[in-house]
Amino acid sequence: MVMKSFRGKTPQLGNRVWVDDSAVVIGDVVIGEDSSVWPLVAIRGDMHRIRIGARTSIQDNSCLHITHASTYKPEGHPLTIGDDVTVGHMAMLHGCTIGSKVLVGMGTTILDGAVIEDEVIIGAGSLVPPGKHLESGYLYMGSPVKQARPLTKEEIEYFQYAGLNYVKLKDEYLAERELLGKKVD
Repeated sequence: MVMKSFRGKTPQLGNRVWVDDSAVVIGDVVIGEDSSVWPLVAIRGDMHRIRIGARTSIQDNSCLHITHASTYKPEGHPLTIGDDVTVGHMAMLHGCTIGSKVLVGMGTTILDGAVIEDEVIIGAGSLVPPGKHLESGYLYMGSPVKQARPLTKEEIEYFQYAGLNYVKLKDEYLAERELLGKKVD
């Protein structure tokens, strides 16, 4: 993995975090315990902070960035992701806030200032426009994203399963790394 300090800020990893060797994590980034960052992910906290909660999985080829402070947006937008979140392959998360127990579908883009409440599913390939607010308990789909329907009981229960499944998988990767004699975080 490539971990780089920037402007005096160094990425911080919680206990038992897996970051794939091909991932890049830069600057003011904090990743919570038991989370996982998979191949070819870029997490760039260079001009604002990125906070990722516990048991959160950032999957292959995803890009995580922020909105810098400017005359347009004096305070900018950090990127905040809660606990037990699954971010699908090739997602683009930019200066948004994502609650806990959220599934971000593959290829989804979530833009500056968007707020995703807890217990939300966003369908694959969706676009969440800047400043959009997604309410808890619903499936959202489309480009731009629209509320499709309430989540079922099974879908709500799936959040815990998905989080624990990726914890188990990243533990296998950590054990393999340890067997190969590499440093385990």
